[in-house]
Amino acid sequence: MANVELVITPVSSKADRAAFVDCSYRLNASDQNWVPNYRAEEIAKFTPGKNPFFEHARVQLFLARRDGRIVGRISAHIDELALKQPLEQGMGPGTGNWGAIEAEDAETAKALIAAAESWLREQGMTRVLAPMNLSVWEEPGLLTKGHDHAPMVMMGHHNPAYQGWIEGAGYATVKALYTYDLDVTKGFPPLVQRIVASGEKNAKIRIRNADLSQFDRDAAIICDILNDAWSDNWGFVPFTDEEIAHTGKALKPLVHPELIRIAEYEGEPVAFMMTLPDLNGIQKRVNGAKGKPSVFGLLRLLFWLKRPRQADMRVPLMGVRKKLQASRLASQLAFMMIEYIRRAAVAKFGARRAEIGWILEDNQGMVAIADAIDSSVNREYRIYEKAL
Repeated sequence: MANVELVITPVSSKADRAAFVDCSYRLNASDQNWVPNYRAEEIAKFTPGKNPFFEHARVQLFLARRDGRIVGRISAHIDELALKQPLEQGMGPGTGNWGAIEAEDAETAKALIAAAESWLREQGMTRVLAPMNLSVWEEPGLLTKGHDHAPMVMMGHHNPAYQGWIEGAGYATVKALYTYDLDVTKGFPPLVQRIVASGEKNAKIRIRNADLSQFDRDAAIICDILNDAWSDNWGFVPFTDEEIAHTGKALKPLVHPELIRIAEYEGEPVAFMMTLPDLNGIQKRVNGAKGKPSVFGLLRLLFWLKRPRQADMRVPLMGVRKKLQASRLASQLAFMMIEYIRRAAVAKFGARRAEIGWILEDNQGMVAIADAIDSSVNREYRIYEKAL
């Protein structure tokens, strides 16, 4: 029998968009470590008007069909804010992206990548960084180490075969991102404890909890520090006011004041550390294979959100204002925030482990902090590049 033709088509309807999302649930159903996110949130992520990424990006989604059956998907996108960044900083003029790839087989992956590349070329792009799902602030990179355990909240998980398929399409690694695993039931090494104790004696330093009664104010403070602290980092793209508001609303159910700290020096907010209970743990149990929890599952989720017990923790973001980054004060503030959050995570939430990251492989300051607290790399993601 002749081979059935593979057809790649752009997503052009609400039904196509739903199929684009549902494709991931079906293709990953047999992977016990893949986490089915809430379907409604996944659809919103890829819908203009519901995700502020679309306000500064051109996006085209594609579906792959064989004999009418969906066998894969990919997104192609161009972030206008990324185009304005220096080329030597990762993004820059002429740089487009693709992401959200799912494929049944190598032939499908090859055709989807080719379709994304063709669209990017038509849009005037000369280079691609991938995968990005969708922005660098969401799920950047392809999981290349750590497939043997589930990802934490806001981190991706991918079929191990994808690495070979992507590299076989002519892509080379441009950057590795690491996550670090930490046993939070143990105190930190004596040197770190001394640094924290010294900071506690400094009247100029104040480490405070996030204030839920001033949620919008503190969210704006954190994002202002974030944009300043990360502005020289590889891959940086500014976080917009609309994205700040959108992300704050999305994360608010996961926010617990003791787990989000803002460091002030002489009254000025200069650093922050955000820690979130691992939503993926409960989502894996209640969302079902298609991301649609039952009424009982929703009730379990709501109860967990109010009182997450025995929850693992993830530190997705930490930042110190650029003017302090070369100083000893920067690492002291970081160690103080990590220690205070560690204590709260264990005492109030019964946490046993935490994950820090992602961290760029060449971010020497953060790698040094991760090493100093005896954490170890548990997952690696790679971002690839290719000339178009």
